[in-house]
Amino acid sequence: MTTATATEPATPPPRAPSLRRYGRMLGRYLRPQWRAATALALLLLSSIGLQLLVPQILRRFIDAAGVSAAGGGGIDAAMLAAPVWWAPGGLAGLALLFMVVALLTQLLGAAATYAGAAVGWTATNALRGDLARHCLGLDLGFHKTRTAGEMIERIDGDVTALSDFFAQFSVRVLGGVLLLAGILTVLWFENVWIGAAMTLFMLLEFAVLARTREVAVPATTLEREAHAKLFGFIEERLAGIEDVRANGGGPHALHRFLVPVRTFFFHTRRAWMLRSVVWLSSYGLFVLGSLVTLGASIHLVTIGAITLGTGYMVFQYMIMLQAPIEQITQQMQHLQRAGASIGRVDELLRTQSALARDGERRLPAGPLEVHFEAVRFGYADAPPRTPPILDGIDFRLAPGRVLGLLGRTGSGKTTLTRLLFRFYDPDAGSVRLAGIPTPALDLDDLRRRVGMVTQDVQLFQASVRENLSFFDRAIPDQRLRDVLHEVGLGEWLEHLPDGLDTLVKAAGGNLSAGEAQLLAFARVFLEDPGLVILDEPSSRLDPVTERHLERCIERLLRGRTAIIIAHRLETVERADEVMILDAGRIAEHGERRRLAADPGSRYARLLAAGRGRGGLEAHPDLLELA
Repeated sequence: MTTATATEPATPPPRAPSLRRYGRMLGRYLRPQWRAATALALLLLSSIGLQLLVPQILRRFIDAAGVSAAGGGGIDAAMLAAPVWWAPGGLAGLALLFMVVALLTQLLGAAATYAGAAVGWTATNALRGDLARHCLGLDLGFHKTRTAGEMIERIDGDVTALSDFFAQFSVRVLGGVLLLAGILTVLWFENVWIGAAMTLFMLLEFAVLARTREVAVPATTLEREAHAKLFGFIEERLAGIEDVRANGGGPHALHRFLVPVRTFFFHTRRAWMLRSVVWLSSYGLFVLGSLVTLGASIHLVTIGAITLGTGYMVFQYMIMLQAPIEQITQQMQHLQRAGASIGRVDELLRTQSALARDGERRLPAGPLEVHFEAVRFGYADAPPRTPPILDGIDFRLAPGRVLGLLGRTGSGKTTLTRLLFRFYDPDAGSVRLAGIPTPALDLDDLRRRVGMVTQDVQLFQASVRENLSFFDRAIPDQRLRDVLHEVGLGEWLEHLPDGLDTLVKAAGGNLSAGEAQLLAFARVFLEDPGLVILDEPSSRLDPVTERHLERCIERLLRGRTAIIIAHRLETVERADEVMILDAGRIAEHGERRRLAADPGSRYARLLAAGRGRGGLEAHPDLLELA
């Protein structure tokens, strides 16, 4: 007894994503921003060119100052060769040029960083939107196995971990590589031996980076998963804070909190230590390279092979290598975090809904016929050998008829309605609306044409307009006002301080239970469905509000097919038919009046039991059914 749920790819042991996956991810979300990326490339190239120019200016300045100190009186033409366009005569000119170039370098670097962040965050937000849209399209079985906190961490936390990868990778890594290439090119032109030595040093650095790049990816993947579990635990406890406090469960909840916290701590510490291997190995090599370069430069200056300015220029280039190397190593650490996140994002994007969305047929206007034919269904996560929730459900509800659905808790009432929304597909049999099997229907159209109101109204921390329209800006305000008047909230709307723009607090904190229920009815009126499902929407209201809601229900059911899930017998009085479920099977189904008049029917016995508990005086509305 199983049913399909979202199919996820097999989860092998976590390993580092290939460079092709990084490139595919970058290309997919950066390609639409090619103009901004082109501007970013120009800023990077200009900034790198000016950075390479600074040591050249300093060399000429030091050599010129040395000639002046020796009594040469200005720049020695033989030593400094013919003047070039960027080297004006005199120490003052060189100093001024140095300051201008240094300032421009900083400005261009800041502009490149800003442009890179803008491009990166735009790409990150696009990825976050795609991931959220994909998750909203997965079937309910997928969401039932994950807490809200875990899903928030998967959609937002993992994508946020990619923000540095998107925002800084192009600026820091690409810019660093270009700067390294420029420095090596200049050094090769200056001196073949120096250029060769620096090239070997860089090859050694990159060899170390390549060896250590993948070290921390598996540990970082576990860190991200532990983070998601921690978020899920916190979300669950906060959602049930009233029950936890009322039942004295605080100490127990805090004790259980230690388990995900401890797991997160150890996974985070291990991942951080492994990511540090990249930085430590790279920095150690750089310190060694700096010492060798400094010693070689001093030796060459001492023997007269190069000038003091050239020696300083070589050492300055070596120092300049530190910044791009550090940037690249830092990004390699970010890359390891991004690698874990990319793996989890890829896994989520490759998860497919068990509900195929290839249906194209649309439901007709007006009330809808409901037909269950030999339906059998059980949840995939149910324990082994558990009986199915629904077993052999077979009935037909004609258009415009109202069905009262009765049964104990766990009898399958709510599950039956979930199949009508196609939150799940049955394991066997078929569910039809207007004679069309639900898998053949366009899923969005199906859910527009089936409306539902429950006891627990889900309201968002948003305006009244957005709570009614589910953030659909295409619905005109006048249509919203008309619907609110239709359900009896016209006067309430007029007294709101900002009308439709009035903010509704989270979970309807600033609304009464009746106002919240009426807003839920307004949502259904707005869609004008052909089938309405009511799950005892008035059971938690006071008598005055309940009577007002009853009038609203009368208007809602007019001209529509309806299924009313009832927990109280009074609720089904407006039903044309009554169905009683017991252990997933139909125990009784027929015309309400006929069943009420038949002393041997279950429905009649329920009515009699209701009279016995409270007496006819307590239930005068049952006299007609006696």
